[in-house]
Amino acid sequence: MRHVQETPTTAGGRCHPSGPAPWDERVLEEVGAAIFTSLRRSDQRKRGADYLRGLLAVDGRRSIRNLASLLGGSATEQSLHHFVCDSTWDWSPVRRALARHLAERMTPSAWVVRPMVIPKAGENSVGVERLYVSEAGQLVNAQHACGVWAATEDMSAPVNWRLHLAASWLDDERRRQASIPGDVGESSLGESAVEAVLETARDWGVALRPVVLDARGMDVSTTVRRLRRACVPFLARVTGSEPLTSADPAFGARVPQTWEAARLMAAARDRMRLVPLRGPEASAEPRMGVAALVRVRPAGPVRRFPGAGGLGLLGVGETRRQGPDEWWLTDMTSTQPHVLVRLSRLTRRVELDFHAGADRLGIRDFTGRSYGGWHRHATLSSAAHVVSMLSVVGRGALAEAC
Repeated sequence: MRHVQETPTTAGGRCHPSGPAPWDERVLEEVGAAIFTSLRRSDQRKRGADYLRGLLAVDGRRSIRNLASLLGGSATEQSLHHFVCDSTWDWSPVRRALARHLAERMTPSAWVVRPMVIPKAGENSVGVERLYVSEAGQLVNAQHACGVWAATEDMSAPVNWRLHLAASWLDDERRRQASIPGDVGESSLGESAVEAVLETARDWGVALRPVVLDARGMDVSTTVRRLRRACVPFLARVTGSEPLTSADPAFGARVPQTWEAARLMAAARDRMRLVPLRGPEASAEPRMGVAALVRVRPAGPVRRFPGAGGLGLLGVGETRRQGPDEWWLTDMTSTQPHVLVRLSRLTRRVELDFHAGADRLGIRDFTGRSYGGWHRHATLSSAAHVVSMLSVVGRGALAEAC
């Protein structure tokens, strides 16, 4: 049994509408033409477009049966099931094409990692395990995945995914039943998140952007080491108890060599400066908070970290008197604190768009049991999110032009 942090709504149920999403047929055709080029057969490209159209247009749960009832009935259900669950097309190049297409349309400010819990009634869906979700205060049977989102302050969309597999899913029998490839091994959720974000940010031919992730519950040392080795800039949220070594000359001898993140930032309270705390909600009132950035090094042997010594600890809080209640570790030490704070708020943009977009469009609705089926559905659901998002953006641009 594992403990995970997740919002109560994503752990236990839905609180958003599940009807048809706003979308434009021209945008659907454009996205489909961009992402399905790796599918050699025309019938596969047609099935892909049909699946996207069903995800966007169906009312209710985005199961294959519901999609087929909208698109053509039992024969369509069989062909869609085969296309997602039993076909051999590779989802990786489709995701890569989706990320490239999206980067051309929105210029991401960062790649944001967001975990996702998918409650399941039974135990046969690939990756299901018993999880204790602390925010919901309950044990659930669930799949646990992480997504990589392209994000700006105004919009975000998922482009890559990893499904966590416990060791029990990698024995011969369950591996065979779920059609898990032989090269898929055991890894922690943190390791899976880093693998997904490095593939996206480094290997897909998109412009280098910072990675923003919540590293609480991860092995921070390993996460930092892997990101720095790959030369991918990052902003990682850590707990206030994270041990760090002061490297800031302003502290002098009044700060112990190794201290917890919260105590280090408390010692830097006089360096806190006002910063805007923007939120993604349209109705949110602009408000000000405080932030400061101090130089740190990871605690422990310095040799374990490539380029050790060039890290900063960002503290963010409501008021100078109250002090920080968020702590972020970064290698972007020459970036102004207010810019880093804006990057940190992209996690809230993603959270909002997960509920209003990706979850509404069925990212958690796959009912099949195969590893490949889950990944193909997640890929197509992500593409449907992109179609809907770009359709809304396009309508706004057209209205402004008129």
